[in-house]
Amino acid sequence: MTTETLSRPLRLNAVSFPAAIPGVALPAYDRDKVTVGVVHFGPGAFHRAHQAFYFDQLLAKDPRWGISAVSLKSPGVRDALQPQDGLYTLAQLDAETTFRVVGSILEVLVAPEDPPAVFARLAAPHTRMVTLTVTEKGYCLTGDGKLDTAHPDIVHDLASPREPVSVIGYIVEGLRRRHQAGLPPYAVVACDNLADNGWRLKAATVAFAQAVDPVLAAWIETEARFPRTMVDSITPATDDALRARVEAATGLTDAWPIQREAFTQWVVEDVLGPPSENGGAPDLASVGVTLTDDVRGFERAKLRLLNGVHSTIAYAGLLKGHETVFEAISDADLARLAEDLMVQDIIPTLTAPRGLDLAAYAQAILGRFRNPEIRHLLAQIAWDGSQKLPFRLLGTVADALAAGRPVDRLTLPLAAWMRFVRRRAAEGVAIVDPLADRLVETAAACTGDARADVGQFLKLEPVFSRALAGNPVFVAALEGAYATLA
Repeated sequence: MTTETLSRPLRLNAVSFPAAIPGVALPAYDRDKVTVGVVHFGPGAFHRAHQAFYFDQLLAKDPRWGISAVSLKSPGVRDALQPQDGLYTLAQLDAETTFRVVGSILEVLVAPEDPPAVFARLAAPHTRMVTLTVTEKGYCLTGDGKLDTAHPDIVHDLASPREPVSVIGYIVEGLRRRHQAGLPPYAVVACDNLADNGWRLKAATVAFAQAVDPVLAAWIETEARFPRTMVDSITPATDDALRARVEAATGLTDAWPIQREAFTQWVVEDVLGPPSENGGAPDLASVGVTLTDDVRGFERAKLRLLNGVHSTIAYAGLLKGHETVFEAISDADLARLAEDLMVQDIIPTLTAPRGLDLAAYAQAILGRFRNPEIRHLLAQIAWDGSQKLPFRLLGTVADALAAGRPVDRLTLPLAAWMRFVRRRAAEGVAIVDPLADRLVETAAACTGDARADVGQFLKLEPVFSRALAGNPVFVAALEGAYATLA
C-alpha cells in the first residue's frame, strides 16, 4: 500500500505500508519475519479485538507468536481478510476514538475445506499455544460442565476421530499427532465466558481422548496445560457504519474492521511457565495480561457483575423496546435495576480477588455501559441464552438461596428471558440458540398463566438444574417476576 492508494484494501507487510498514516497505529514489526506460534479457533470479532490485539503488541518484541486462525464453519472471515493479507483495522471507542491496524493474524483457515492444513498447523513444532473463542456452546458440554457425548458433533467425532468437526475433536487429534511425533503438547487457552473454562476444557478433552486412546488421554492429563482465563472487552458487531467511519477517519477501505471499547482485560492462570527465547511461553505480562493464581475470583466477578447484568439489560431492555445497551442503561428503571442487582444481590455472593475492589468495579462497569460510542446491540447479547444464563445468573441465584437471601430481583432477568423467547416465537422471529427448537416448543406450550408457563421453562434441564427447578422459594419468585413483566 502507498499513500496514493489508501482507499484500496490493506496489503501485506511493513514494507508495503507508508511510513505513517495520520491517526492510525501501524504494526511495529516486519510481518515477513513473523512465524506462526498460535493456532486460534473462532476468529470472530472478539478474538480480533482482544487476543489478536495482545499478540500484535507482543510481535514487536518477539516475532514467534503470529496467529493461524481457524474457522470451524463459515468462510466469511477468511474471504474478507484474505485479500487484505489478514490485516484489519481496530477502532478503540472512547471519548477520543483511536485506530490501529492489527497484523498478528497471518492466515485464516476454514476447517471443513482443508482439514490437513489445520492438522499441519496443530502438529507443527513451532506451534506452542492453541487459543479458543468459540462461545459457550462450542465446547459441547452438558449443563453440569462435562463432555456431552450425546452432542451430534461429539457423536460424529468419536466415531471418526481423524475427521473431526468439533473444536474438542480438533484439539485431541492435534495432540495425538504431536504425541505420535514425540513433540510436547501445546498449551490450550480457552478465552470464552465459561466458569473454570480451562479446567472444564481439559476435563472434556481428556474424556474425549479416553474414549479414543487411553494412553493419549493419560499423556494429556499429565503433560498438557489448560490455564483458566478471564477475558473482558465490550465488542459491538461490525456494521456498514463502522466501515464508513474507518474509511472517513483513516482513508483505509477495510472489508471487516472491528470495534471495541478502549477497556480490555485478559487474566490468565499463571501455569504456562516462564517466557524464554527457546520454546518458552509468550511474555504476555509484558503487553498487559494479568497472570494470577486466582483467576476464579476475577472470573466470577466478571461473569456475574458484567455478563450477568449485560444479559439482564438485554432481555429487559428488549421487552421495553430498546435496541442498544446505551439506550437501555439510559432508561432510569433499568439503570436502577442494574445497580441494585450488582450492589444488593451479586456482590454479596463474591469474594474479591487480591487487587480488585468490587464496588468500584461495579461502578466502572456501569460507566462502560454508558459509553455513547459503544453501539452494542441487545439482540446480540441475547443470543444463546440457554447456554449463558446458567453461568451468568443461575450461579448467583443458587448462592443467594443457600445463604437465605431473597432472589426476587434476581429472577427478573430470567423471567424477561422467558418473555423474550415467547415473543420471538410468537412473532416467528428466529431464536439464535442451540436449544432453539426446544425453546419454540416450550413457547408454544405457554398459555400466559405464570405458574404454567414457568413450569414449562423449568423443564429445560440443560438450563435449570433439578435442584433449582424444585426449590419452592425460587419457583415462587420466578412466577412472581414473570407475572410482573406481563
